[in-house]
Amino acid sequence: MFMDITWQDPVTRTHGFVVIDTLVRGTASGGLRMRQGCTLDEVRGLAQGMTRKEAIHLRPGRRYVPVGGAKGGIDFDPRAPGATDVLERFLVAMNPIMRAYWALGEDLGVRQNDIDDILAKRGLGSGLAAVQKLLTDPTAAEARAEMAFSTIVDGLAQDELVGGLGVATSAIAALEADGREPATAAAVIQGFGSMGGASARFLAEAGVRIVGIADADGFVSNPAGLDVEALLATRDPFGGIDRGALRPEDLDSDRGDWLAADCDVLVPAAVSYAITSENCGQINAKYIVEAANMPVLPEAEAELAARGVIVVPDFLANSATNAWWWWVTFGDIDGSWESSRDIISETLGTLTTEVLATAKAENISPRAAAQAKVDDNLVVLSSNDPAR
Repeated sequence: MFMDITWQDPVTRTHGFVVIDTLVRGTASGGLRMRQGCTLDEVRGLAQGMTRKEAIHLRPGRRYVPVGGAKGGIDFDPRAPGATDVLERFLVAMNPIMRAYWALGEDLGVRQNDIDDILAKRGLGSGLAAVQKLLTDPTAAEARAEMAFSTIVDGLAQDELVGGLGVATSAIAALEADGREPATAAAVIQGFGSMGGASARFLAEAGVRIVGIADADGFVSNPAGLDVEALLATRDPFGGIDRGALRPEDLDSDRGDWLAADCDVLVPAAVSYAITSENCGQINAKYIVEAANMPVLPEAEAELAARGVIVVPDFLANSATNAWWWWVTFGDIDGSWESSRDIISETLGTLTTEVLATAKAENISPRAAAQAKVDDNLVVLSSNDPAR
């Protein structure tokens, strides 16, 4: 580990954390989350995951060469009064680290618009300042970013869609690797924010029935399939489902019911540590695709593997948002939806198929197969890093 920092807010006394797990080319990438109960150990685990998310995307011929992994976290309820003020004080305090090492974006409980507005108001530069030293043409990168972050696709901002597109692509690749057609499968999504909502949209677009969605207030379900687009159009900024948008045949039950729902694909897209050894026995799904960071604990994953459940790990399945930022920034794509969708679909589909094939051939878990790819790539990155 390169660095970890603990910060205390002078007003609320709450704590925030930054962990830089690895530096590659003098830079590390990773989002900032805010949730009540966030700990330094959690942020350390997330930063390690970011190292994996970066390294897994090393591919010949790409302008984007992975950087290191980092993460930030604030122990505060993002819905509580004063949350934006806490975020502002944290960003002001951490700005020297951001400028030197840490390129950051949104994560659980933090919206990109809030980060950007605070940085602009306080004259703190860009959240991507740490990568500017790596760019040959910052002006062109800024123009691509402007296109990327101003593009609206069917009523939703492109940057809210790319992560879920990657998750859906990984899920479809897992189904197809197992000889399943997407149209024969049903999925349940836990969480309906940017990642969960977009995952639901693109799975439904591929023909997968979305039979259940859990939010903070309950579990909405329908064995025949929910109207995902209607629910997306009416959700609140935190991913809450508008119960007034439900149809008479849709059901609303306890939010814990998502785990045992009858489905083929389970997508935990809300919080870390959601699936434990105590509750994993309830799961009926054959495939778990990790859209959240660290949602399945290791003991639970071992128990699930013994039952033949395939877990596509977070640092593969939910890596598209991070990679997309850098594909735009370094010029692998122009920032349009067409170029974004093409590169995400091709890359996440190929990576997932390769990892699952290796896991099957070597009789190891998909996580172990993906980690082996990461380890090999880190050796290459280290040997070619001029900053070392």
